Amino acid sequence: MRPTLTMQKKKPQMNDDLVKDCLSVLYNCCICTEGVTKSLAARDDFVLFLFTLMTNKKTFLQTATLIEDILGVKKDMIQLEGIPNLSGLVQSFDQQQLANFCRILSVTISEPDVRNDDKHTLLAKNAQQKRNASPSRAEVNQVTLLNIPGFIERLCKLATRKVSEATGASNFLQELEDWYTWLDNALVLDALMQMATEEAEHSSTGQHPLCSYESSMATSPLRHRLPQSMKIVHEIMYKVEVLYVLCVLLMGRQRNQVHKMLAEFRLIPGLNNLFDKLIWRKYTSSDHVVHGQNENCDCSPEISFKIQFLRLLQSFSDHHENKYLLLNSQELNELSAISLKANIPEVEALVNTDRSLVCDGKKGLLTRLLAVMKREPPDSSFRFWQARAVESFLRGATSYADQMFLLKRGLLEHILFCIIDSGCKSRDVLQSYFDLLGELMKFNIDAFKRFNKYVSTDDKFQTFMTQINSSLVDSNMLVRCIVLSLDRFESQTEDVKVVEVLSECCLLSYMARVENRLSFLFRLVNVINVQTLTQENVSCLNTSLVVLMLARRRGKLPFYLNTLREKEYAEKYPGCLLNNFHNLLRFWQRHYLNKDKDSTCLENSSCIPFDYWKETVSVLLGSDRTSLCAIASYIDEPFMELDRDLLED
Repeated sequence: MRPTLTMQKKKPQMNDDLVKDCLSVLYNCCICTEGVTKSLAARDDFVLFLFTLMTNKKTFLQTATLIEDILGVKKDMIQLEGIPNLSGLVQSFDQQQLANFCRILSVTISEPDVRNDDKHTLLAKNAQQKRNASPSRAEVNQVTLLNIPGFIERLCKLATRKVSEATGASNFLQELEDWYTWLDNALVLDALMQMATEEAEHSSTGQHPLCSYESSMATSPLRHRLPQSMKIVHEIMYKVEVLYVLCVLLMGRQRNQVHKMLAEFRLIPGLNNLFDKLIWRKYTSSDHVVHGQNENCDCSPEISFKIQFLRLLQSFSDHHENKYLLLNSQELNELSAISLKANIPEVEALVNTDRSLVCDGKKGLLTRLLAVMKREPPDSSFRFWQARAVESFLRGATSYADQMFLLKRGLLEHILFCIIDSGCKSRDVLQSYFDLLGELMKFNIDAFKRFNKYVSTDDKFQTFMTQINSSLVDSNMLVRCIVLSLDRFESQTEDVKVVEVLSECCLLSYMARVENRLSFLFRLVNVINVQTLTQENVSCLNTSLVVLMLARRRGKLPFYLNTLREKEYAEKYPGCLLNNFHNLLRFWQRHYLNKDKDSTCLENSSCIPFDYWKETVSVLLGSDRTSLCAIASYIDEPFMELDRDLLED
């Protein structure tokens, strides 16, 4: 880093080998001596200087490796805009360097994952948001990247290029050597060995694959095949990094800008063309745990790649009209035909979809995903990500045509098989299937008819209900869907088909019994309190509110509140449940009436105007103890805790 001490006008060029050796010494010191990495990370000038060394191709990998280690322990996230001429640096990278650079970028654009569980509570999150009103460093870095000309376009090209378009085999061994220093050695060699072995089994030579590669390069068929296997893993590892960066950008504040660019640069059609040959070219067993959003995956390259791909699809479709790019023209026509036949207007987003940007080929990406989802083993955690990706396509305002498109492809029967007949025990997988089933069936009379046909015996229905009741946190979105659908169907009694399904469907009949709805309500309120509310279980509070809003519409709210009171006394803890519910609703007001909160999700998913949500909560929280719709009226004086403000902690 030092400037020259002499008075020469021209700064002497430092020898590449010397720079390499310096980097090597520093890297080994970081590995072998505790505290070195942290003290290097504390020097911002040094970290920024390291980035300038990346312009030299000969020292790029060593520099990248050291930077990654240093950023991993750095207390404060680095500001990308502080890197001298970042735009020029990124534009100077070839595609291979850009992919490796994405690995470094991922640390600078992801919000630090807080391991401590109570930090994930909504109370803690809301408090943190109040403290950090300005954009975080990660968000600022995301904007910096998006402002680099051509950056997103190059990432889309990297994500969608075929293996044959990657580097030629001539410099492959040199590349492998660099790659070996760059990646987790054992992981890479294991992957290469496994692939080499698989390929060798298909070849006519009986030798050990690597021996045959070394000893008979001229004669063995592996001469052509092994580098191809290596190139595939190589390319997959690049794509994992690129998809991760795109995924984070899609989930950030600049989401709409990113969406526009990904559509324009044809990311989705490109991934569709890679699906069979690369993304899901073979079935990888995945008995690993389900990884959270920011978790560094320690899986094999193949597994990481599939998960990143599915997460990208989930982020891409979720509440965004670009989701129709996941279909091809023929499939879009099918959606239009479904709407026409049902005599309902086409969804505006579908009409507005630019046909030149959709998938090509015989199948779109969504249809390909459904096909592999059906072939996945019962407890495979890919099922979790697959279900999440398909569910995000359905989320938002309910579309009958979208539901029918998936129902026609046997999705409902597949989900029911997994929940009832497959013996699946994974809570994560079951939760994702419950959520997907809820979106697929909501307000759709045909779906309930199909449900009844599949769940044709009492045993099957009992198994289904046992799965729902075993964890309401996991299944409450499905419960909400059934309650909302029942309410709508009961107002459509002039429709013969609806009346027929209402009378025959075991699920609707079960939910029509008021004692069953009350049982769900009681358990939903009991399972949460303000201190334990998280993003995952807050849905239980909203589902309990849906039950009470529908009761209020029918003038039954006092009956429901009185039943909760009687239940408290029967269970020998008067006031406990209703005090808890009162506190939860006060939290709800602070949480959802915050100007930053997006209430359209609650409105879209329930088809109940948000004003009615707010009004119902206000009525329930009313202080007039003579009001039959206020919770306070149902708590006897000695058990009142309403003055204690649990929310100020």
